[in-house]
Amino acid sequence: MDMTLSQEFWLLELKGYNLTHQLSLPVDRQRSSTDQQRSGLASTAQITFRDEICASFLHYASSHHLTLFQLGLSIFYVFLFKLTHGQTDLCISSINANRHQSELVNMIGMFVSTLPYRAELDPHWSLDEVVKHVREKCLSILEHSHYPLQHILSDLHLTQSNVSFLETMFDFITISKNVSGLSLNGVKLQEVSLNQSYGMAKFDFSLNFIYNPSLDDNHLSCSFVCSCDLFDETTLTMIGRRFQYVLEQLFSLKSSIFISKVDLILPEEVEEREAVMFHRLENIINEGMFSF
Repeated sequence: MDMTLSQEFWLLELKGYNLTHQLSLPVDRQRSSTDQQRSGLASTAQITFRDEICASFLHYASSHHLTLFQLGLSIFYVFLFKLTHGQTDLCISSINANRHQSELVNMIGMFVSTLPYRAELDPHWSLDEVVKHVREKCLSILEHSHYPLQHILSDLHLTQSNVSFLETMFDFITISKNVSGLSLNGVKLQEVSLNQSYGMAKFDFSLNFIYNPSLDDNHLSCSFVCSCDLFDETTLTMIGRRFQYVLEQLFSLKSSIFISKVDLILPEEVEEREAVMFHRLENIINEGMFSF
């Protein structure tokens, strides 16, 4: 297979991006070096969305001709833009089925590959404009997804040990309705809860959406699974709450606002700050260098 076009695509796709630059995430601890030994232990935060949010998510994806993966990825980009204090050039990783040939579609086996997903956002975009950009990006990546990650890095004279996008992962998992009825050679396969795999952290910062249409309610949930070498549980819990609030804003009546106007500060934090400020103002008497 001639991979010249795919090689050129990936070189152009990552042109100008500093692949060794780390995202400015609110970590509790920094690593001293990229080759520092990692514990592999995970800090996790799980979010289950209300039925109305799930309905809004599914309706938006359907009405804008998006896959659930594309919409989830778009929201993650908006959240990273806010979480990194306005970083607009974002590159993360995600996995691809890598079954580009028809004979691979129904073949049993693991063909998935990890690929970089870069988005260059405009702070004055609305969610509609973000998803349009991300959808086009995903479709172009799909066309060249057979090009191995090792070749992408080799073409850029890099190795996996010093590439930052491999430390931030996004995935969207849709659970099949009939998964409990699967069998192989007469042996019934038992479903294993995805929560059991969250004890270890393969990445510094990862977000996994899970959509389970077979549940009576709460079809949509997500989990942040991050390295406890960098994040405390309390920090990740707060990150999860902020992500939920961002998603609620994007699907509210204000969904057409610029992404720069999306608020990361929780409503109760605003109330607490205002209460402290007003209480202090009421008690300030003749403060300063001079009193009259």
